[in-house]
Amino acid sequence: MNWFKEVFGRIWALWAILLFTLTMVVFLIPVALFCMTIGEPRRTHRFIRYSRIWMGVFLPGIGCPLFVKGKEHFKKGQPYIVICNHNALMDVPISSPAIPGGNKTIAKAEMAKIPVFGIIYKLGSVLVDRKSDRSRKESYGRMKEVLAMGLHMCIYPEGTRNTTDQPLKPFHDGAFRLAIDTRTPIIPGVIFNTRKVNPPHKSFYLMPHPLRIEFLEPIEVLDTDTVDSLKERAYELMSEKVRRQM
Repeated sequence: MNWFKEVFGRIWALWAILLFTLTMVVFLIPVALFCMTIGEPRRTHRFIRYSRIWMGVFLPGIGCPLFVKGKEHFKKGQPYIVICNHNALMDVPISSPAIPGGNKTIAKAEMAKIPVFGIIYKLGSVLVDRKSDRSRKESYGRMKEVLAMGLHMCIYPEGTRNTTDQPLKPFHDGAFRLAIDTRTPIIPGVIFNTRKVNPPHKSFYLMPHPLRIEFLEPIEVLDTDTVDSLKERAYELMSEKVRRQM
């Protein structure tokens, strides 16, 4: 049966690419007409609303319906830094639409060069070229602007996908320095099952499976907090949540 699963996973990946492309083209029309012509933060709020519709069609269409828990932790009018674990390519298209309210994701600048998709990618992201010190500094300032507009900022503190057998990779400092500098509370978002959909060591492979994201209670920034202490608190909360589900 292993050979059948391998073949099916690649056929299903092809179906996912075809459906993604089709729905993306349809999605691009309202984005171009009703998002790109207005200013921020209305542009991002509207973009996220359309993204939820898009993913509400695409994810069930590939057998990966999304279930969201913990949205009640978001207080209306309060921007948050949302930190999510990162296991697969599927993490970004489920985290951004799942977050209540307008939000942007920190994302790799090179992805914005992809034809058509790059237009959509730019609207929902703060772009960063990790090889450029200047780009990293500019993106940090842009993330501050996102929070100042009342939008949430979604960051993956592991940096790259977790391909290890550990619940989480070590966290980078950026999200926690941003929280301290802006006095913005953090909401951890723990994503489950994307590794089952996109196994880390398989290319061009997708297996249908329900997806889930659970938002935990906010982590307030204390006057005594340092980047390391805030990072440690967040890491312990998220790693414990992941371990309980393993």
